[in-house]
Amino acid sequence: MIEKSRGISIKRQCELVSISRAGVYYCAAPESKENLDFMRLIDEEYLRHPFYGSRRLREFLKSKGYAVNRKRVKRLMQVLGVEAIAPKRNLSRAGKQDKKYPYLLSDLAIVRADQVWCSDITYIRLQSGFVYLTAVLDWQSRRVLSWDLSNTMETKFCTDVLEKALQRGRRPEIFNSDQGIQFTSDKFVEILEREEIKISRDGRGRALDNIIVERFWRSVKYEEVYLHDYADMNQARQAIGKYIEFYNNERMHQSLGYKTPSQVYENLSAAA
Repeated sequence: MIEKSRGISIKRQCELVSISRAGVYYCAAPESKENLDFMRLIDEEYLRHPFYGSRRLREFLKSKGYAVNRKRVKRLMQVLGVEAIAPKRNLSRAGKQDKKYPYLLSDLAIVRADQVWCSDITYIRLQSGFVYLTAVLDWQSRRVLSWDLSNTMETKFCTDVLEKALQRGRRPEIFNSDQGIQFTSDKFVEILEREEIKISRDGRGRALDNIIVERFWRSVKYEEVYLHDYADMNQARQAIGKYIEFYNNERMHQSLGYKTPSQVYENLSAAA
């Protein structure tokens, strides 16, 4: 109804139909089918080789017969929220306005439930688009405490999942995440400080600092997402929800002595 026109301004169009100009937003064009195909391939290859940057991923796509330049690959990596695991010149410096938080897990023996929680965001492909998945996990037991899907990576998406995990009646001593703006936002930090939780942050480009979440992303994608072709976010939500129930309560982990995350989480919580 509201369109750009040389003859009449957006503001005047809003006045004519009696709606607020503040309520009219630009709707971004969806990614092309070709870009979505590239994003699927980049996502799969990045999980196999997380040290691949835009140059290697460009060459990977070329090896598959696609003509694509590095600029395009870099943009799609930004949309996916991935970057190569490698040291970067001067890029680990936080903004001067941001409070700096160290990585607290380097020499820490994590031996009990609710000692450390962790969180991150990943891309989930659909038939004609993509959404984002975020989750909060208990580090020691690998249990998924809360999760959700969203079509944007806004801060509220992550704070809601954090609040949902805290509503279980437990809280961690330390919360670890990367330096994404969702986790460094004032709102996210306020929740952690309100609960008197220590904040730990990964180094820039060091995905392995949050290895528990990275391993979960690999499991959920290779055991669920890559095996299906979700029509929309509702279908993805139902399927991923069923997988997480399986992951928490039925999937035995070799690193947990072939117990499930729920078994380890509940047992260790009771013993703590």
